[in-house]
Amino acid sequence: MFLDTFKGLSPESQKTMLELGPKWSDDIVANRKIVIDVYTPVLAKRSLGGIGLKKNISYGPHSRQVLDIYHPKENQETPSAVILFVHGGAFVRGDKDANEHIYANFLTYFVRKGFVGINLEYRQAPEAPFPQGSKDIDLSVKWLIEHAKELHIDPKKIFLVGHSAGGSHAASYVLDPHVRPQTGHQIKGLILISARLKADVRADNPNAHGVKAYYGHDMSLYESKSPLTYCDHLDIPLLIAVSEFENPGLDVYASELFYKVSQKKWQSPAFIQVPKHNHTSIVAHLDTEEESFGLFIETFIRAAL
Repeated sequence: MFLDTFKGLSPESQKTMLELGPKWSDDIVANRKIVIDVYTPVLAKRSLGGIGLKKNISYGPHSRQVLDIYHPKENQETPSAVILFVHGGAFVRGDKDANEHIYANFLTYFVRKGFVGINLEYRQAPEAPFPQGSKDIDLSVKWLIEHAKELHIDPKKIFLVGHSAGGSHAASYVLDPHVRPQTGHQIKGLILISARLKADVRADNPNAHGVKAYYGHDMSLYESKSPLTYCDHLDIPLLIAVSEFENPGLDVYASELFYKVSQKKWQSPAFIQVPKHNHTSIVAHLDTEEESFGLFIETFIRAAL
């Protein structure tokens, strides 16, 4: 399935990515920049002619409670399913637009497949501590449902995708009974990509400061605030994805979620480790010539539909 790894990159960029992988955790901030510098010019060459965009639409009163809507310019015969993407940033930083092309590439890939893509911005810690990231997802979902007719979307077919810290917010929104709305989460399927599923401040966690800022300094409460604690409450299809070269521990927590859900349901959820990729490139490479991971996600979504 993964014979196309790094397809579309120049030989020099392929070499850079292959050499970067095993060294990913040495300096995550610097290595993230390398990945973005590799993929930005590749993504910049894409044709976006058939894709429409509405930017920075408010779904709440805060300046960061905005979203971008990516949609096919030609109207679909039936209302479209929705990909709602929540970016990462260690709870304290990051934006829905890492630059002009990343993370928009995640949404444009799925618009080409007939979906409507939503790129979500949300409030950050320390201004908005736990569980405010999940509360912003809830607010955005309610906004999408309210505006479903004018957006030509199917409000019963919203797929929530969370990357990194965004995966924490997405998972808590769906799993944590203390966080999700009493009326239900209104999500058709959950896709967690390189998600932080357990709050920790281990010495090898490069984003421990962000965990403290979001989850608080009382570590005795971390288990009760971690989405992994509530995996028994999963009630929709789940896809778990990690990269071969992850931020320390994220693949371990993903494996734990896979195991616990499998034991509870007596059926395993979808799981994939994307070879040769790292915590950033696992999303930055979508909408390039390398399609394996995107097709894996699409297959999961089509099955859930």
